[in-house]
Amino acid sequence: MSQTRILVTGGAGFIGSHYVRTLLGPLGPDDVSVTVLDAFTYAAKRASLDEVAGSPRFRLVVGDICDASVVEPLMAEHDQVVHFAAESHVDRSLSSSAEFVRTNVLGTQVLLDAALRHGIRTFVHVSTDEVYGSIESGSCSEEKSVDPNSPYAASKAASDLLALVYHRSHGMDVRVTRCSNNYGHHQFPEKIIPLFVTRLLKGEKVPLYGDGLNVRDWLHIDDHVRGIELVRTRGRAGEIYNIGGGTELTNRQLTERLLEACGAGPGQIEYVTDRKGHDRRYSVDWTKIHTELGYKPQKDFTEGLDETVAWYRAHRDWWETATETTAESATGPAPDHGATTGTGA
Repeated sequence: MSQTRILVTGGAGFIGSHYVRTLLGPLGPDDVSVTVLDAFTYAAKRASLDEVAGSPRFRLVVGDICDASVVEPLMAEHDQVVHFAAESHVDRSLSSSAEFVRTNVLGTQVLLDAALRHGIRTFVHVSTDEVYGSIESGSCSEEKSVDPNSPYAASKAASDLLALVYHRSHGMDVRVTRCSNNYGHHQFPEKIIPLFVTRLLKGEKVPLYGDGLNVRDWLHIDDHVRGIELVRTRGRAGEIYNIGGGTELTNRQLTERLLEACGAGPGQIEYVTDRKGHDRRYSVDWTKIHTELGYKPQKDFTEGLDETVAWYRAHRDWWETATETTAESATGPAPDHGATTGTGA
């Protein structure tokens, strides 16, 4: 049986590593091999790939997607690309946007150019609902124009458009996914759920932006990976597919659930000044991927959240050093309540 050789960028980050573990795990397809390309910035961890490190179908390359001398020979050896690699923390993008433009835009361009030269069969570009901007009601379909409100979201919107242009200009099979907020195990503790859980497990307070009424839709990584695989294997070239989770909560409601799950009380909440340009509400319409590819979220949010908290309880050694890094690199007291896509994140 011939193997489909998949290059996964950012495969040591939160979502990328779960994608790799799923593909090479016992329930994954047996006709794929995976090469992970990751620069191992602060949010990527080799330990996230320990489960598959011994697989004969796995290879790890340490390198930067902006480095054409690294990307070019790798692209020549692969059939498909699933592109997770991105800088993804909104707060950091507000204080310094250069690295976001470099990685998310230039890095994507380097990958696309190499993919074009080497005739890559399918290029899946993983993006975020943040590119649509904030909406008061309803949900954003794939037809909605992008309207980003942070440097991070703008850099992802730019990379989306660039990827789609390679389909329109060159006929490349490029497929774009845009997901809602991800959660689950192995997530670096700068995003709201792992940050709040790890702080509560240490008996610390958790910082909640503004009035806590910003709304997000929550998507478990199992469902996100399932959606990406449907797009990779059955999606159409040149198309965008929204991947939603189906659980819409205010940040205050989410915090209350986290307090309960961690055995903490409301006194552990510290309300902090809202961040600049904090989008009020995201919501994606995932009718298209449901109708065309049969996707629907399967993980119950309460079950998924309980499993996530239990994982962090059982893996303090995984996150304790990471929380120290977060404290050293944080741009302010509040976490990013929006961005959850991309890897190294």
